[in-house]
Amino acid sequence: MDEDKLYIDEKLGDEPFRFDESVARVFPDMLRRSIPGYAASIEAIGSLAARYVKPGTSCYDLGCSLGAASLAMHQGNRAEDVRIIAIDNSAAMVERCRAAVAGNDDIDVQLADVRETPIVNASMVVMNYTLQFLDLAARDDIVRGIHSGLVPGGLFLLSEKVVDEDAHMEELLVDLHHEHKRRNDYSQLEISRKRAALENVLIPETVAAHKRRLSAAGFAHTAVWLRYFNFVSIVAIK
Repeated sequence: MDEDKLYIDEKLGDEPFRFDESVARVFPDMLRRSIPGYAASIEAIGSLAARYVKPGTSCYDLGCSLGAASLAMHQGNRAEDVRIIAIDNSAAMVERCRAAVAGNDDIDVQLADVRETPIVNASMVVMNYTLQFLDLAARDDIVRGIHSGLVPGGLFLLSEKVVDEDAHMEELLVDLHHEHKRRNDYSQLEISRKRAALENVLIPETVAAHKRRLSAAGFAHTAVWLRYFNFVSIVAIK
């Protein structure tokens, strides 16, 4: 696993964040050091797959990056005749994802835009830190499409970076997240440069906004099942 040293390079501080080959190469290390609770979210995807994936249905990993969620669904699944469809619009990510899932014939990795991906006969859909990178105006339609494509009782798992409605608490959570990065050997300069690169690229919302969207799309049950600082994972059941 290559170490994430991207933002030691001062030139990157002036460029917007993008999922190119340089990011794909260090992505596992970046996730491990940057997103508190990430490993727990992947582990739980496998547990949820064992419970919710139904025979003869599809599972979707929307914004699959290197395929961690797809592999977790594959490993957790106990049902027969299940297809896992992994979607990403980054060619660099798709190439590495295909290598990572090679040999698992039930995982179909596709280079595509999740906004244009029809969800059909799905018993489980995962968006792990993906919706936050999409236009705000497109998010309602995406979630409605996911709900429409799920079978009754199907599950949608949404993981996101969020902002807190209380400005004081938001400041605390951001500080705690930055401390988490420092403990994982990112310098303050690297933290600042990456934060600048993500500005206007990653647009977080509040938990309440996400739950309102899920409810409006028709999900009968929603809950935050994992939170670590300003990172949450929400389960929604049709």
